[in-house]
Amino acid sequence: GVVKVTSGYMGGNTPNPTYETVSSGTTGYAECLQIMYDSTIITYDELLEVFWETHDPTTLNRQGADIGTQYRSAVFYHNPTQQSKAEHYKNALNTSGVYSKPVVTEITRASKFYPAEDYHQSYYRNNTNAPYCRAVITPKIEKFRKVFKSKLKE
Repeated sequence: GVVKVTSGYMGGNTPNPTYETVSSGTTGYAECLQIMYDSTIITYDELLEVFWETHDPTTLNRQGADIGTQYRSAVFYHNPTQQSKAEHYKNALNTSGVYSKPVVTEITRASKFYPAEDYHQSYYRNNTNAPYCRAVITPKIEKFRKVFKSKLKE
């Protein structure tokens, strides 16, 4: 179902952001992924489920050891249906008691997406043994493989 994933930046207000400028935490951009998918194979709801399940949506402006607004948890929606589904899922998580802290994920209209530099594309695949990948990304991938085993391509 997922056709292409591109690392990039969204949510800021200056044109042509770079990793260096986004890393300053002053541009308003978030590091994010653009996911192209075949909706006849995987639904937006399923993508949201993976998103919520594979990261901590209760930490404000932080993912792992990375701190700053560029690391905020965010869903950038493209239409009212996507907005409604994301808000519904967030509200359901907040009322379910799954987390002891409130979900702080930002749900906001998508703006212009800027692809990240080439060295950020397929970063995990190209840097699997890097300390950051082993400490932060590998556990998320292992959790994904365990929780969503039935959805994986053989």
